[in-house]
Amino acid sequence: MNRYSLDFEKPILELEAKIDELEALSRSGQIGIDGEVKRLRLKAKKLRLEIYARLTRWQCVQLARHPNRPYALDYIKLIVEDFVELHGDRCFRDDPSIVAGLGRWGGHSAAVIGQQKGRGTRENLFRNFGMAHPEGYRKALRVMKLADKFGLPIITLIDTPGAYPGLGAEERGQAQAIAENLYCMSQFSVPIVAVVIGEGGSGGALALGVADRVYMLQYAIYSVISPEGCASILYRDASKAQAAAEALRLTAVDLESYKLIDGIIPEPPGGAHNNPELTARQVEASVTAALNELTPLDPEERIQMRIEKYRRMGQWIEA
Repeated sequence: MNRYSLDFEKPILELEAKIDELEALSRSGQIGIDGEVKRLRLKAKKLRLEIYARLTRWQCVQLARHPNRPYALDYIKLIVEDFVELHGDRCFRDDPSIVAGLGRWGGHSAAVIGQQKGRGTRENLFRNFGMAHPEGYRKALRVMKLADKFGLPIITLIDTPGAYPGLGAEERGQAQAIAENLYCMSQFSVPIVAVVIGEGGSGGALALGVADRVYMLQYAIYSVISPEGCASILYRDASKAQAAAEALRLTAVDLESYKLIDGIIPEPPGGAHNNPELTARQVEASVTAALNELTPLDPEERIQMRIEKYRRMGQWIEA
């Protein structure tokens, strides 16, 4: 992976670069500075903890979009055994921005569906920057229906700026594809667990997010619209995305406080991209625990609990 840093990470990276330089000098035998290196390592660890303990919402947005952050296929490779990817929606074509297939997750045979971004220009164009067309959502639904037919739990990994808003996508029924996913996911008899691993953007994310348990990684975001889109509408100025992020309350802590998600999965110090293997173990443990809890329930009871879960969300007044 290329070294990529956000503005608020630079003090940590500068300190780590100094540590690397001193260690190189120490290995060459020029000077003995083991004590100084140890002191600087402790300082870097403390600085990292301090910076990440006070992140703003906009900094969380930047972290959720970090180009080195693990994507759905990274988690699938680290967690899912014997994964077999299934392609196509049987209507139009295959959509590479959604990866769907069958495998074994923590001892459970399951359907695993994830939204996949790309690394680099060529792969991002191939994956359409993680923005699915309607055929992507229809492919996901086809695999979910297969899982429901054979009694396999469904696991979704959410990471998208939103559904693709292009003319072709609208002509092929983008809104209808998302709506059908929402309806069908509310009715499936098998356990459904969703994890927001990066960006959870608008209906494009919700199309895979109607679940018995919804978790977010610590520095992921989940919102009805991107900060830039919100700023364009509310402030008529996309450059005010930072203010929009504060108003949207889109962090994992915000959503847990509003009871819109069921839990937060902790990330390693510095974010998931600093230790993808540890993050994957945390995701695997949380999802497996949820499946162990949900699987023994009666299917009708599980469906009713899922419906009641979403009915409790939000506030309204009847006139």
